[in-house]
Amino acid sequence: MTIHAKQSELVAEGIHIDFRIGGSLFSPKMLRAVSDVSFTLKAGEALAIVGESGSGKSTVARALCRVHRPTSGDVVLDGENILSHPKWSRQRDFAQAVQMIFQDPFSSLNPVHTIRHHLLRPLRLHGKESRAETDARVHDILERVGLTPADRIAAKFPHELSGGQRQRVAIARALAVGARFILADEPISMLDVSIRLGILNLMHDMKKDGVGFMYITHDIATARYFAERTAVMYVGHMVEWGESDAVTQTPRHPYTQLLLSAVPEVGKREKAPLKAHKAEIPLRTPQSVGCPFVERCPKAESRCRLSMPPVKQLADDHFVRCFQFE
Repeated sequence: MTIHAKQSELVAEGIHIDFRIGGSLFSPKMLRAVSDVSFTLKAGEALAIVGESGSGKSTVARALCRVHRPTSGDVVLDGENILSHPKWSRQRDFAQAVQMIFQDPFSSLNPVHTIRHHLLRPLRLHGKESRAETDARVHDILERVGLTPADRIAAKFPHELSGGQRQRVAIARALAVGARFILADEPISMLDVSIRLGILNLMHDMKKDGVGFMYITHDIATARYFAERTAVMYVGHMVEWGESDAVTQTPRHPYTQLLLSAVPEVGKREKAPLKAHKAEIPLRTPQSVGCPFVERCPKAESRCRLSMPPVKQLADDHFVRCFQFE
């Protein structure tokens, strides 16, 4: 079992990501999907990225695993820029450090191959063990993620497993290469409620072994349960971030408050959720100005339309981007 150094970090620094959505060759029309996003993933900890669909959460994750190249900004792994440093020029080397697991565990597994094949392939690509040693490691990894008896599970095909078991296989595949960081994109949203907690507990145990997680979710309640730190995103912007307890217990940005007001709490009298103004979610461009939440915000001021609010530090590890706290 590999335990990674606690100082290992994966850092996003000022990430902007633009996509072309039309226009001409000399005058393209661009969509700004991610704007000025910065955070640090630490080994043995989890950072939850929370927001509605279309908020840029998955796009950020794809930049961290080099599926998307940022328009500007840097991604730094243990002090070295993964976009330019020679050490990370080969995707195979980078894949040993950073892995991604997806929302739909079935579509990420090849239906014509057994579970043994799905785990043997990365072990043989990245390892130097003998065939007997890799076979033994397949069983060890399956047992580590709670798939037993390992020999029977290894012989099955993806369609013979439940959704929760398939997601455990996806996690096992990331462990097979010794990943230091796992980017988990809505890993429990397609699973039955009864088995979601089991997957979260598995990932929690992996943190004890030094694995760092980026946990992408629209469910702020599970973010509070699993992650040490939480960042709330809206239309590509981080609007509030910091220690999970601070962000979820004392939310300050109107968007975070709206998300939390819709979460039912056991033992508390149900209250009507805060109301946002009805408005289309904006399509931001590199030229857009003002707060992206202004059209829906119940506390918007005229200046919110004219310029982006500054970042305000509310506590040691609690930040918000809103004019209310100037």
